Amino acid sequence: MPDRHPPLAWRTAWTIARRDLSSRFKGLRLLLVCLFLGVGALAAIGTLTASIERELGARGREMLGGDVELRMWQRGPSAEERRALGALGTVSQGTRMQAIASKGRLTAPVALKAVDQRWPLYGRLSLADGRKVGAPPEGSVWIARGSAARLGLAVGDTFMLGGAPVRVGGIIASDPEQLSEGFALGDLAISAQDLPERAGLTAPGAMYRSVVRVRLADPARDPDRVVDRLEARFGKDAFETRTRKDASPSTARFVQRMGQFLILVGLAALVIAGIGIGGGVSSYLEARRASIATLKVLGATSGDISRIYLLQIGAAALTGSALGLAAGLSVTPLLARALSGLLPIDTGFTLSPTALATAAAYGLLVALVFAAPPLVRARSFPAMALMRARIVPLRTGVRPLLVPVGLGLAAIVALALLNAAQPLVTLGFLGGAAAMLALLAALGLGIRRLAAHLPRPRGPMLRTGLANLHRPGAQTGALVTALGFGLSAFVMIAAIQTSLDANMRSAVPERAPDYFVLDIPQTGAEAFRRTVAQTLPGAMVRIVPNLRGRVVAYGPKDAMTRTADAKDLPDGAWALKGERGLTYSATVPEGSTVTKGAWWPRNYQGEPLVSIDEKFADAVGLKVGDYLRVSLLGVERTARIAALRRIDWDTMGFNFVMVFSPNALADAPHHLAATIETPAPDAARDFLPALARRFPSSSVIETGSLLHEARGLLDQMTLAILAAASVTVLAGLAVLLGAIAAARASRSYDTVILRVLGASRGQLLAAQITEYGALALVLGAVSLVSGSALAWAVITRLFAFEWLPDWPRILAVLGAGLVLVLGFALAGSLPLLRAKPARALREL
Repeated sequence: MPDRHPPLAWRTAWTIARRDLSSRFKGLRLLLVCLFLGVGALAAIGTLTASIERELGARGREMLGGDVELRMWQRGPSAEERRALGALGTVSQGTRMQAIASKGRLTAPVALKAVDQRWPLYGRLSLADGRKVGAPPEGSVWIARGSAARLGLAVGDTFMLGGAPVRVGGIIASDPEQLSEGFALGDLAISAQDLPERAGLTAPGAMYRSVVRVRLADPARDPDRVVDRLEARFGKDAFETRTRKDASPSTARFVQRMGQFLILVGLAALVIAGIGIGGGVSSYLEARRASIATLKVLGATSGDISRIYLLQIGAAALTGSALGLAAGLSVTPLLARALSGLLPIDTGFTLSPTALATAAAYGLLVALVFAAPPLVRARSFPAMALMRARIVPLRTGVRPLLVPVGLGLAAIVALALLNAAQPLVTLGFLGGAAAMLALLAALGLGIRRLAAHLPRPRGPMLRTGLANLHRPGAQTGALVTALGFGLSAFVMIAAIQTSLDANMRSAVPERAPDYFVLDIPQTGAEAFRRTVAQTLPGAMVRIVPNLRGRVVAYGPKDAMTRTADAKDLPDGAWALKGERGLTYSATVPEGSTVTKGAWWPRNYQGEPLVSIDEKFADAVGLKVGDYLRVSLLGVERTARIAALRRIDWDTMGFNFVMVFSPNALADAPHHLAATIETPAPDAARDFLPALARRFPSSSVIETGSLLHEARGLLDQMTLAILAAASVTVLAGLAVLLGAIAAARASRSYDTVILRVLGASRGQLLAAQITEYGALALVLGAVSLVSGSALAWAVITRLFAFEWLPDWPRILAVLGAGLVLVLGFALAGSLPLLRAKPARALREL
C-alpha cells in the first residue's frame, strides 16, 4: 500500500532526530572515533605536505641562489659561455670542493664553497651574531659552528685552509642554499672566489665543481626556456642545469612520494574506518529497531525514516570530521618542528584550505558509502519485518544501494586521482582495497556455507560455536570483513615499514673505511703510504685513480645512442645522468665479481676496454661487446665493454660503476683517491695534522660522523613512518572493537536462551573461543597474503625500492593482531555472561 501521509519537512525531521540523539552520541561513538582518526590523519598529512611544497615554491630562487644554475666538473665556463650567460642577466660564479682546515695539530674536513662578490644573487647568509651577509672579504672565511668548535676558533682567529692562511670572518647560522647544494661531506666553509687557486686546490685533475648562477634581467622570463636555448647552443653534455622551479629536486621528489605514501596510509585508515562506520551504524539502527517500527506504525514513511536517521548520522559524521580537522591542524606544527632540520617547513601554524577540504570530503564520502547499506535496510522494510528482525534478519537488494554507494565510490576515486602524484599507484591501491573487501565478503559467505555443511561435532559447545558461524542473524560476514581488513592493514603497514627501513639502512652500511682522501697527486702515492704508515701503524690503505666524466653515448658500435637524445631513462640508468666517478685498473677491483665476459690482461695495450655494473647494464640494455663513449674535460673517449661485474655495495669503498683498462684513461689529467681503515677509533690523532702538512691540496672525508648523522636521519624517518602507521593501527583497533561489540549485541538473545537452558559460563566461553578461533586461523592466512601484496605494490611501484620485508616482525605483528582479536572477543563476552536472564528477556 502506498504511503498516504505527506513526507516530514526537514525541520520537523531534525526536531525528532535531535530529541532521539544523545548529546554524547551514544551508539554512534564508533563512527565518531573512526572519522576523527581518518580525517585527522589526512588533515595533518595534507597540511604538512602543502606547507612544504609552498615553501619549496616560494623559496625556489633563494634556495638555488638564482633563476638558472649551470654546473661543470673540473672546469669553469668558457669565454663564449660567459658571454651567453652575461646577456641573460647578472652572473655569479663559484667553486665547490672538499678541503682540510687546520690550526696547529687540530684539523677538520670542510665542504668549501668559494663565491664571488655577487653571491648570493637572492637572499642573504645568516651569521651567528645576527648579521645578514654575502660573500666574505678576501682573506676571510665564514665557517660552520662544528668546524669552529673542533679547531677552537673564534671570530678573528687565523687558520689554514688547504695551503693558504685565512681569518674567521663569522660563524654560519643558516645558509639559504643548503637544500639545493645537496648533502655535504663535511661542515660548510664559504670563502672568496680566489681562495681555491691560491691554496693550490684547483690544479689539473683536482676534484672540484664550478657553479654558475644567473639572475635573469627579466624576472618573468621562463627559466626552462632559457635552459633549452643554452642546451641547444652548447649541447646537453656541456653542463648540468637547474632552475628555480626545481631548486631542490631530490627534496621535492621525496616530499611528493612520502606525501603520496602518507595519503595512502590515511586512505587505508579511512577504509578501515568505513568498515567501522558501517558496523557502528548497523549497531545503532539495530538498537533503534523498536523506535523505527513504532514510527512506521504511527504512519512515518520510508522517506521520513531516512531523513531522521540520516540527520543523526550526518550530525555525528560532521562532528567527527570537525574534531579530526582540528586535531590535524593542531598536530601539524609539532610535525613541522620535528622535521624542520630536514625539510623547508614553516614551523608556525599553517592553514591549507584545500588540504582540509579534501580531508573532510574523504571523511564524509566514506561515511556515506559505508552508512548507506544499514540505513537503506532500515527504511525499506515494513514495521512487522523490523519487529521480527532477530528471527528473520533484514536483507536488502543491490538496486537501492547503487545510487548512494556508487556515487560515493566514484567521488572518492575521482578525489584520490585528482590529488595523486602517481595516479596509477593510487588507482591500484584503491582497486586493491576494493578487491580486498570483495574477497573478504566472499570469504565470509564461504565460511558460513562451509560451517553449515560440516559434520556436527559431538561436544555441545563446539557444536554451538560452529553453529554461531551460520545461524540466522550471524555476524560472520561483517566480522570477516572488519577483522580481515584490519589484520591485512596491520600486515601491510608492518611490511611497508620494515621494507622501507631495510632499504634506507642498506644505503648506509654498517662498515666503511674510516677516511676517504681525495686529490692525492699521482707522484705522491708512495709518500702518502709512508705518511699513513708513520702515523697510523697497521692501517689498511687502498689507492685508486680518480676521474670525473659523463657518458655521452652507448650501445652497439654502429648504432650508439646519444645520452642527450635518450628518453624516459629507467631508474637503474642513473649512471647516464650527469658526471660520474671513473677509474682504471689492471685487475678486478676489490668487492667486484666478473659475471660475464673477461677481464683484460695486466699489461693490456689493445683496444680501450671497460667493465660496467651488471644492474646498470640490464637497465640500459647493454651487453658484452657494446660500446661506451665518455667525455672527460671536453675530450671524448670510446671503449668496448669487455666484462660485466657484480658490485658489493654494502661497503662505502671505491665502487665505480665503470672501470676502464689503464690504456683508456691513464694519460688524462687526474689525481688519486684513497681509503683508510684504522686499527682503532682513536688511532688517527697524528694522521690528519700530518696529512694537512704534507698534502695541503688534498682533502679528507671522515665517514664516522657521516654514518652517525645518516643513521640518525634514518631513525627520524622511521619514527615518522611509524607515527603515520599508528593512525591506521588505531583505526584498525577501533574497528575490531566495534565489530566485536556489534556481534555481541546480535547474540545477546542466543546467550540468554542458552543460559536459561542451563549452559555454564565456561561452556559459553568455549563456544566463543571456537567461533573466533576458527575465524582467526582463516583470516590470519588471508591477511598475510593480501597485506603483503598491497605492501609490495607500494614499495616497488610507489617508491621504486627493493622488496625487503622483515618476515619475523611481520608475523609478530600479525600474531599480536590475532591475540587482540581473541582478547577483545572474550572481553566482549563477559557482560553477556554477567547478564541476568530475566532482565535481559524483558529488554528483548
